[in-house]
Amino acid sequence: MNFFKIAKKSLGQNFLIDQNIINKIIKIGKIAENKTVLEIGPGYGNLTRKIANMKPKKILAIEKDKKLALFLKNIFKDFKNIKIINNDIFNIIENKNLGQNTIVFGNLPYNISTQILASLVLLEKWPPWYEILIFMFQKEVADRILAKKNIKDFGRLSILCNWRLDIKKHFDVSKNCFSPKPKINSTVLSFIPKKNNVFNIKNPKYLETVTRVLFSSRRKMINKNFIKLFGHDRSVAKDLNLNLNQRPEELSNEMFYRIAMKYEKLFY
Repeated sequence: MNFFKIAKKSLGQNFLIDQNIINKIIKIGKIAENKTVLEIGPGYGNLTRKIANMKPKKILAIEKDKKLALFLKNIFKDFKNIKIINNDIFNIIENKNLGQNTIVFGNLPYNISTQILASLVLLEKWPPWYEILIFMFQKEVADRILAKKNIKDFGRLSILCNWRLDIKKHFDVSKNCFSPKPKINSTVLSFIPKKNNVFNIKNPKYLETVTRVLFSSRRKMINKNFIKLFGHDRSVAKDLNLNLNQRPEELSNEMFYRIAMKYEKLFY
């Protein structure tokens, strides 16, 4: 069966076929024989097979597409360390029984890549069950994740990801490395959880609220939106040494975390 011809746009399916890129991605994970690997969206198993060659203890391949899952179960039926799971990745992320220090790979579906990443950042238990995330995103999404203050792409996604994760860019991937070929290039990033985070926000929803409110008027000064969060109490901005005439994109990640910590205290 030619799965390239039936790739589903609804699932954001673009299959990586370049063996050199696959080999480069595998090396990032430093897979050892005692490790568990979780792969999001294995497609037709190109990356899965390379991972299996590294002989990890266990490979959990999560494939939402039922036809692809059946195809994978057939081609990997003789691999005792590979388990094909026909399920939605969001159900798996919330599973409390995943093994610790798991290596996660994913050529993420373009249409839900940021939701998958955010779900992994916002896990209640921290440090989380994963040791490293190795993900491929469309390049424009990767640029947003990597963006720093005073850059056009800087926004909520960068702030959220950098709060709990150390992020590294590895390389860009040409659209010609996929079938069917997407319209844009991709980028491979890795994420390692921060175990000792100096910005201890107990409930991530407060960081989400702060960033959403302050970025709701991206090109305007934050003073009016700051009042929405803290009322007319000027002491908060003074304690933070925060200039309320700045625009949200002019604030550092660290300032957003400090604002969120102050905001959280209003509810305790």
